Amino acid sequence: MDATTPVPDARTHLALRAIRELLRAQRRRIRKYSESYEDALAPPATAADASASPPLTPSGREVLDAFPQPALLVAPLLDETGRLHDALYVAQNEAARAYAAERLPHGSVPPWEGPTSLFERFPSLRGSRLPDILADVLRERSAQGPTPIEWVVSTSSGPVRINDEVRVAPCGEHLLISWERGHRLHMAAAAQKLVRTCWAEWNLGDDRVDPSRGFRSVLGIDGRAAVPTLSELAAAVAPDGLPELYRTLYDVILRKRTGVCELRLNGAGSRVIRMTAEPVRIAPGSLVWALRAVLTDVTAERRRRASVECAEREARRQRERAEAVAEVADVLREAVLPHFQDELAAYGLEAAAVYRPSAREAGVGGDWYKARRLPGDRLLVALGDARGHGLAAATLMAKLRYALAGLAYTEQRVEQLTQWLNELACADGFESTATAIIARYHPERCLLRWTCAGHPRPVLVRDGTAAQLPDPMGGPGLPLGVLGRETYTAAETTLRPGDIVLMYSDGLTERRASDPDLDTLRFFDAAERCVREAAPGSGHEALKEYAERVVAELDGPHRSDDATLLALRRS
Repeated sequence: MDATTPVPDARTHLALRAIRELLRAQRRRIRKYSESYEDALAPPATAADASASPPLTPSGREVLDAFPQPALLVAPLLDETGRLHDALYVAQNEAARAYAAERLPHGSVPPWEGPTSLFERFPSLRGSRLPDILADVLRERSAQGPTPIEWVVSTSSGPVRINDEVRVAPCGEHLLISWERGHRLHMAAAAQKLVRTCWAEWNLGDDRVDPSRGFRSVLGIDGRAAVPTLSELAAAVAPDGLPELYRTLYDVILRKRTGVCELRLNGAGSRVIRMTAEPVRIAPGSLVWALRAVLTDVTAERRRRASVECAEREARRQRERAEAVAEVADVLREAVLPHFQDELAAYGLEAAAVYRPSAREAGVGGDWYKARRLPGDRLLVALGDARGHGLAAATLMAKLRYALAGLAYTEQRVEQLTQWLNELACADGFESTATAIIARYHPERCLLRWTCAGHPRPVLVRDGTAAQLPDPMGGPGLPLGVLGRETYTAAETTLRPGDIVLMYSDGLTERRASDPDLDTLRFFDAAERCVREAAPGSGHEALKEYAERVVAELDGPHRSDDATLLALRRS
């Protein structure tokens, strides 16, 4: 079937041999059955009856009416040059009259009363392919067709389209035009093309094949190529499909039941054909004489299924990866994000934090915070946001957090701590950038000294009103990791009893396509409303509840980044 069919290996050769032997054995059984059947029906030899009457010769009218298809007998009319210019409508058979009664509306053409011009009776036929076909038959003196012919009959209710498969043959000095309902044949051909389906019947006695019109197209063979026998079809099947083909043929031929298999054909495109086959028997209980099959090209369906399976495998890999990342992230989050209790309460400061990871990440991102006691009864408070998402951001976040914890023991001022942290981020690489608020709380003076490295400034909630703390002298510094040798200045805020300082990451307030100033005002409103609706009591748990309520007011499906809120309250 295809020039690209590979040379079969030993296993393929054995499978083909088994299929061919199965078909040869069935052919032998059919021939043996046929010989015994003919012997049983052979008439006894008798002497010829010399007195038998000679056969009667039927008339032309009788022959025409016996023809099962609609037919017209026309006489060609030629011009002075010998070219066909008209055809005289001479006779029609009974099938043609029945066809006209069924297909042509009553009264659309006058009753036929004898020979008349075919093209005057049906004017639109002159513009069809019929005149050329009649001329070809006259010139070549051989039958032409079947050829699809379309023409129109005008009626009072509108035009009627006629679509027929027409055949024209010479008949003495006349031409015989016969036809059948072309639209049915076209509909069958169109249906085969639409669903990539065809059918065929293989005679197991002599390898004759009776295919449908779309057979070659479905199998991907040339329209002029010979229709393959079952042995030739097997030779075109990929080796992995031969066992299934053998089982199907065995079921149909020997078990006499319907079989289904899928055949991947050799050659370009690796076309996949689903074959549903059934046995054809002469009589109930007799052997299988032929194999009738419907074949459907399921290549596109198999490719879609393969794509879906590939996508499902990729989705499983991604899910497994996400689950692994989530497991690592959970451990990492537990390791780097502290759980505050009352450790700072002895110094007149309460702390609570709420962290919400991004929905697109596996439980952890670049947000980090810290609040702990340092030597000298000073408290370190910090909150930052490392660039990016996922484990890469979490790794940078962990580096900065632990580096800050170590640097804080130098007892240097927050300005110097922030500068050192910036140098560390710059040395870590081009992508290692982060924003942060670094602060120290001095209990003896109730003083919060803080620096800003490109981060949203803290918000002070005092007497039920929220406001952002003023920038340090000279304004906020650059984010960490952007520019080396950057210097930072600190701002000082004295806290009164009951004051709440809120440090937060921008993921809590920012919304897509929104005004940052409006986002900040929304944060102020949430902080104030939560104070009014349920004034936080004393202690860590009360402050934690307040922070949770603020985050709940601002959180939602619109958020696309990590969100962290660190709340500090002077007791």
